[in-house]
Amino acid sequence: MLSLKRVDTRYGGLHVLKGVSLEVSAGEIVTLVGANGAGKTTLLWAISGFVIPFGGEIEFLGQGIRGLPPELIVKMGISQVPEGRAIFPLMTVVDNLEMGAYVRRDKKEIGADLAQVYELFPILKERRGQLAGTLSGGEQQMLAIARGVMSRPRLFLLDEPSLGLAPLLVEAIGGIIREINSRGVTILLVEQNVNMALQMASRGYVLEVGKIVLQGTGEELLNNEQVRKAYLGL
Repeated sequence: MLSLKRVDTRYGGLHVLKGVSLEVSAGEIVTLVGANGAGKTTLLWAISGFVIPFGGEIEFLGQGIRGLPPELIVKMGISQVPEGRAIFPLMTVVDNLEMGAYVRRDKKEIGADLAQVYELFPILKERRGQLAGTLSGGEQQMLAIARGVMSRPRLFLLDEPSLGLAPLLVEAIGGIIREINSRGVTILLVEQNVNMALQMASRGYVLEVGKIVLQGTGEELLNNEQVRKAYLGL
């Protein structure tokens, strides 16, 4: 579904990604692991069109998307939930959700998807008339994910969805990610909770200083001594 080949990017004058190649197949959860500053968010931005690589190729469903504008990439079926949520705090929950469907014109199906979102996130149905900025941190994260779902993505890019959340909420977010995947959405996940991410991932990549240094199944990486020492504290 997604293929990056030898992708190079600069951001803020720095050479961030250095010949990165990876693949995501339809139906997978693939996780990207790495320390802060490794280039994980820049990689997602490159896929979404917010950073234009100066080298390499990015293909989605066999079509080159490097350099395409973000709104066109969303229309093609890629949606990103950014680190830090980036909800619209002065808009209601339902207005935020409808913004997620901004590029869509199928009004009846948007209504059906909104009903499914409320089924997946019952708390958002309860809070649908509330200003998004007054939600708790966990509720805001759920809203950010739900807003992304409303674009009806084929590929969902999730950037640190558990960041700053209490352990019980982290577990809940993990369950939601699995459920979204079970409904046919392919997921590329950047996640600070390496243990959780690798447990749910079909495959994973380890990114260090802009380069892929390890790859394998989630189980292989969980049992890899280098990963255990660097990211799991074992």
